Amino acid sequence: MPQTVEMRRAADLDALVRKAQIGETAAFEALYRRFAARVHTLCLRLCADGCRAEELTQDIFVRTWRKIDTFRWESSFETWLYRVAVNQALTTLRSDRRRASWELLTDDPGAVAGPSRQPHPGRVLDLEKAIAALPPGARTVFVLHDVEGYRHGEIAKLMGLAEGTCKAQLHRARRLLRETLTR
Repeated sequence: MPQTVEMRRAADLDALVRKAQIGETAAFEALYRRFAARVHTLCLRLCADGCRAEELTQDIFVRTWRKIDTFRWESSFETWLYRVAVNQALTTLRSDRRRASWELLTDDPGAVAGPSRQPHPGRVLDLEKAIAALPPGARTVFVLHDVEGYRHGEIAKLMGLAEGTCKAQLHRARRLLRETLTR
């Protein structure tokens, strides 16, 4: 029975992962090249900041290199990598929010104010900006489900949530997007 292109790709990916697990840097570099763009896009959609997405992408691949030996083949490598990516991104973004919420003491609070979340009058609000404005949980589920194509069960597993919670978050995200885009 001849191998299909997909079967060969899966076998090649498995071989790369096994080599990376034993410390072959060339194999890990190939994995990086194969998945970096998708991880970066995921990070960009989760954090809505290009520079932060680049930093997160690098952090995720450093963490992946350190943890690749813990990959146990219970799911696809891509699913495992996305779980690492989502967990790392969510942890970092939570930390960023805590840091931003610290009270700053200054005579001129306007000098240290962060970027405004409100669009300027007259500016067209596009879908990417509307997604970026969603609450983090709803944004994550929306991106994973409607943009990346994951099923609710996969998202629940990735995020460590109940499947019903994922469905509720997706419903909330869609409702908020509809409200934002119809204004």
